[in-house]
Amino acid sequence: MRAAAVQLNSGGEKARNLEAAERLVRAAAADGAELVALPEKWNLLAAGAELAAGAEPLDGPSLTAARGWARSLGVHLLAGSICERGSGGEKASNTSVLIGPDGEDVAVYRKIHMFDVDAGGVSYRESAYERAGSEAVVAPIGDLIAGLSVCYDLRFPELFRILALRGARLIGVPSAFTLATGRDHWEVLLRARAIENQLFVIAPNQFGEAPPHYSSFGRSMIVDPWGIVLAAAPDGECFVSAELDFAAQERIRQSLPSLANRQPQSYAWPQPTESQA
Repeated sequence: MRAAAVQLNSGGEKARNLEAAERLVRAAAADGAELVALPEKWNLLAAGAELAAGAEPLDGPSLTAARGWARSLGVHLLAGSICERGSGGEKASNTSVLIGPDGEDVAVYRKIHMFDVDAGGVSYRESAYERAGSEAVVAPIGDLIAGLSVCYDLRFPELFRILALRGARLIGVPSAFTLATGRDHWEVLLRARAIENQLFVIAPNQFGEAPPHYSSFGRSMIVDPWGIVLAAAPDGECFVSAELDFAAQERIRQSLPSLANRQPQSYAWPQPTESQA
């Protein structure tokens, strides 16, 4: 399978973001990609209040457009993530949708880990406007199983191991990974999750500046189960692609059977102390 990761510099103008996304999705498909992945918040990357105001339902214009691209191109499209409007006064969700070549939704994943951190002199409080999901999601891509995640999820190896144990051969990591953390952690974490779980990681990232204070690292990547970076994006809006060799993945899993050698009966979660509760 040939896969592509699309790198965008999304901002507060939806029309411009959708035009850039469509152009690069079509270019990636023309290059032979059967699976194309967009980054986190590909349709709108802005301050929390603006994101909430621009939230859409799953049948809103952004995902409707993405379904049309997938259908017309005959590709699987991982529609990064969008800010999904909540119902009944609930907060929005940071939602990733995997769309099949027929334009129908294959799976919906709502980001579990909220980005409530201080990095590069900026305070990020994703939970102020969005609520955490609670379900790990895998889904079929043809005869294969893919796992879904979003950005900050990358720092939680438990989720990736669960996806691998549920059969994932590849995991998408659509991101808006910050410049401050990306310089030191992005490649290291992507390669670690790939090596630990002996799977492919497809990681489309945002790049560049977006108001009011976002600065995304870029360097979108595709990593193989041995931890080799098959493709890495340069600065700017673009796509990178690579062939995913699943026969080679099988050979890695057979020769170095770390997943098969797990000893789950010996693993127990420590009970939280009073200070951690």
